[in-house]
Amino acid sequence: MSVHVEIVGQGQPLVLIHGWGMHSGVWQAMVKRLSKQYMLYLVDLPGHGHSRPIEPYHLHALADSVAEMIPGVSDVLGWSLGGLVAQRIALNQPDRIRRLILVSSTPCFVERADWAHGVDESIFTDFADKVKHDYKQTIMQFLTLQCMKAHDARPTIKQLRQSFDTKPTPTQATLLRALQILLATDMRNEVADIRKPVLLIHGDRDNLAPVQAAHWMAQQLPMGFLRVISGAAHAPFLSHSDQFVDTLNQFLEPNP
Repeated sequence: MSVHVEIVGQGQPLVLIHGWGMHSGVWQAMVKRLSKQYMLYLVDLPGHGHSRPIEPYHLHALADSVAEMIPGVSDVLGWSLGGLVAQRIALNQPDRIRRLILVSSTPCFVERADWAHGVDESIFTDFADKVKHDYKQTIMQFLTLQCMKAHDARPTIKQLRQSFDTKPTPTQATLLRALQILLATDMRNEVADIRKPVLLIHGDRDNLAPVQAAHWMAQQLPMGFLRVISGAAHAPFLSHSDQFVDTLNQFLEPNP
C-alpha cells in the first residue's frame, strides 16, 4: 500500500489528512484530546512521511489512495491540500464519506479571472522555493507562525518539532507535484455535488486561503456549515485549539 496510516484511540472513525509538504505529525498536539472519543486515522499522503510516492501523481490518484485505507463510511477532516483530497473523495466515492470537515481549504486556491477569492500563485511558488532550499527550517517557521496566537504555543511548537523529526522529508519531486495540485485544481463547478454535511473551519486572517472563499463555499454546499475563528490564520487547530476542538465536537456529536 502506498499510504501509511497510524490508528490511535477509540470511538467513531475520524480520518485526518494533512497539508502540503507536511505529514500526520502536524496533528500530534491534538491527538491526545481527540483520541479519547474518536478512532483517529492519521494519514501520510503519498510521498509524505512514511508513505511512498505514487505514479501518476495527481489529485484523483491521491484521493483514491487515501480512500483505499479508510474504514467503511468515515468522517473525514482535511486541512489545506488535505481538504482538496477530502473533497475529491466525497465527489468520487460519496458512499465512503459520512461527514466532511474542511479546514482552511477551498475548491480553488489560486486567483483566476473569475475568482477573486484565491491568492496569487507566486505566494505558493515562493514558499516552495524556500522549502526546496531548507525544508525543515521553512516548515517549522511556517508552523511556528501559525502557533503564535496559541496560549500554549511553546509546548505545541516543541511537540511539532519532535514529531517532524520522526518521519522522512518529502523529496523535491513530491513537493513540486503536490504544489502543482494546489496551483491547478479548480473544483468550483463541483462543490454543489458534495451532498454530505460539511463543516468549514477557517481563520479570518488566513493569507493562503482567503476567508471569502469559505463564505462562498458555505453558500454553494447543500449542507454547509461555516465557523470562522477570529484571529486565526492558516492552521486554526494549532493557534486556537480549544475553539477548534469544541467546533469539531459540536459538528460530529449529533447524528446527521
